[in-house]
Amino acid sequence: MTAVFEKVLIANRGEIALRIHRACREMGIHTVAVHSTADANAMHVRLADESVCIGPPAGRDSYLNVPALITAATITGADAIHPGVGFLSENSDFAAMVEDHGMTFIGPSPEHIALMGDKIAAKDAAERFGIPIVPGSSGAITSPDQALKVAEEIGYPVLVKAKAGGGGRGMKVARDPEGLVEGLVMAKNEAQAAFGNDDVYLEKYLDNPRHIEVQILADGQGGAVHLGERDCSLQRRHQKVLEEAPSPALNQTERERIGDIAIKAVREMGYRSAGTFEFLYQDGEFYFIEMNTRLQVEHPISEMITGIDLVREQIRVAAGIPLEISQEDIRFQGHAIECRINAENPETFVPSPGRLSDYHAPGGLGVRVDSGLYSGYSIPPYYDSLIAKLVVHGQTRNECLMRLRRALEEFVIDGIQTTIPLHQRLIGEGDFINGDYNIHWLEKLLSGKL
Repeated sequence: MTAVFEKVLIANRGEIALRIHRACREMGIHTVAVHSTADANAMHVRLADESVCIGPPAGRDSYLNVPALITAATITGADAIHPGVGFLSENSDFAAMVEDHGMTFIGPSPEHIALMGDKIAAKDAAERFGIPIVPGSSGAITSPDQALKVAEEIGYPVLVKAKAGGGGRGMKVARDPEGLVEGLVMAKNEAQAAFGNDDVYLEKYLDNPRHIEVQILADGQGGAVHLGERDCSLQRRHQKVLEEAPSPALNQTERERIGDIAIKAVREMGYRSAGTFEFLYQDGEFYFIEMNTRLQVEHPISEMITGIDLVREQIRVAAGIPLEISQEDIRFQGHAIECRINAENPETFVPSPGRLSDYHAPGGLGVRVDSGLYSGYSIPPYYDSLIAKLVVHGQTRNECLMRLRRALEEFVIDGIQTTIPLHQRLIGEGDFINGDYNIHWLEKLLSGKL
C-alpha cells in the first residue's frame, strides 16, 4: 500500500499514542514518538521508528511545549503531526502553527477547532446548522442581574457553564436565585483558574438526561458519514467511566434522526476529520452540548460495531483523500462496551501510580485492550490516570456483558490499585444490566443514594 504520509509525529503519550502508531504502521507510515523524561520507557516510545525527548515530566514543559514539538517534527523530517486526544488536540493555534511550518495537522482545520472550542459560538453554530440545543443564554453572562433574568425565562434549575470549559470545571447547578448568584461567582473563579477565561453562560439544567454522542467522519469535500451513537451516561464528576454502543435508550428512528442531523451539519460546515457531536437526551429529545473536534477516548466501541478504523480514516482525509465509504456502506453489528481502567483506588479514586509487578491482558473473541502497560513498567504520577481501555464486542448486549464480565476477571494489573473492581461492580448492578441509567446514576450509586 502506498503511504499517504512518509512520517507522522505523534504528539501525545500513553495508550492513544500507541493506538496511532499501530494505525500508521499498518499503513506503511514511519512514526516519531515524543516523550518527557518520565516517559522514556513507555511502550509507544519503544515501538516507534524514532523518538525525541521534548522536556521534563510536567505536561506544560513537554507535551504542551509547542516549540519543542515543532522542532522535533522538523529535525526528524515528519510531514504530518497527529495530536491524539487531550493536550494540544483541540488547540487551534497549534494546528495553525503545524500548517504554517509546512506540515499537515491530522485533524480538522484550525478554524473549525476554534469555532467549536468556544462553547457559546459552537452553540450558535449548532443552531444555525439545525441541531437542537439546550435553552439558555444567547451569549456570555456579564452580571448577576442578567443571569437572574435568563434563569427566570428558561426556568430553574439552571447550569452555569464556562465558555472555554471542559471536564466539569467552571460548571455549577443552581436551583434558585440565591444559588445562582453564588454559583455564578464560583464558576467564574474556577473558569479563570482552569482556562484563563472567566466567561460563563447559562443553560437549562435537565434533571435526568442521558449523555449521547454521535461519531462522525468527514472529508471536507462533501463526503460525510456517521458511525452511530455512543451512550456515555456513566460519569463521575463529569468524567466518563464506561461507554457503550449502541445506546440501550434509543430506538432505530431516534438514532437515524440524530445521525442524519449530524451528517447534514458537518457537510454544511465543510468539516474535515473525525469529530463527535455530544447531546443530552431526555424524554425523546436531543439537546446539543458541544462538538469535540478530535478523536475520542471511547472511539474503539464505534470501531467495534462498524469495522471502520477511525485513525486510518483520519490520516487519509488529512492527506486530501476523499472518503471511500458512504452511509449505505456502514453495517452496524452487535454491541460494544468500553471500560476505562484508571490507576486509582476503586473506592476513593485517589491516584495510584507506581511500578507494575505483574500484567496480563484478557483475550479471546471480541476482546480488545488498548494500553501501553507491561510488567515492570512504572506508571508516572504526572499525567491522567487512564492506563488501559478494555473494549468488548458481542452479537447482542447480553453476550457483550457476559464477555465483559469474563474479561474483567482475567485482567491482571498488580503492584498498583486500579478501577477494575469498580467496573466489576457496575456491570453487576440491575439498573445497568437493564440499561436503565442516566448521567446522575453513578454518582448516586457511589454515594449510597440509590
